[in-house]
Amino acid sequence: MARFLSRSARQVYGSLSVQPQQHTVSVRFYAKEAAPKALKGDEMLKGIFLEVKKKFDTAVGVLRKEKITIDPEDPAAVEQYAKVMKTVREKADLFSESQRIQFTIKQKTDGIQDARSYLLALKDIRLKRGLTDELGAEAMMMDALEKVEKEMKKPLMRNDKKGMALLQEEFNKINQKLGIRKEDLPKYEEQLEKKIAKAQLEELKKDALEAMETQKKREEFNDEEMPDVKSLDIRNML
Repeated sequence: MARFLSRSARQVYGSLSVQPQQHTVSVRFYAKEAAPKALKGDEMLKGIFLEVKKKFDTAVGVLRKEKITIDPEDPAAVEQYAKVMKTVREKADLFSESQRIQFTIKQKTDGIQDARSYLLALKDIRLKRGLTDELGAEAMMMDALEKVEKEMKKPLMRNDKKGMALLQEEFNKINQKLGIRKEDLPKYEEQLEKKIAKAQLEELKKDALEAMETQKKREEFNDEEMPDVKSLDIRNML
């Protein structure tokens, strides 16, 4: 249970590190008003702590009500877990994985002027997040860039509207070849969240089994039969 809560806390802290809503002042405030006076260190830390506590309490509040079955091999259990975690994200105002990736791309590529460096930055982000390029899209995109730069006889810059339009045409051809449609993006996001949900359930199952094995080694539990992981109800432990 401690490990489960620790993982929930890491998710909350992680969301705070990427969401542009820190130091208790909304981004919308900066857009409409003059810059606020600098916050003192104690006030800033207090604001961050209260924000984290609020998100964490909200997340635990959802987990107290929703049933989670620790069975990564059961599609229904995976779908239910993904649904619960989506509710946690929505109520605690956390990023989904796709939103987190989108924000990371924007943050890491800001200021990159040429298309080649931009594509290489995307590849670096993918590798660091442990995502696989199963379709080989990256190689196709680099080939498309090579083709456009060869036609232009110069490196492609991101502010070159004509050159970027040519590259986009090549990317559209790649998407069509791979069967990727813009209108299907929500479906791909849902598939990603389900993969993540299954991986998290597998980790929860592993943690639960390890904890029970450790408990079983203690003398007072030698004659006690350990329960099936699927029968555990996290709500009873919160």
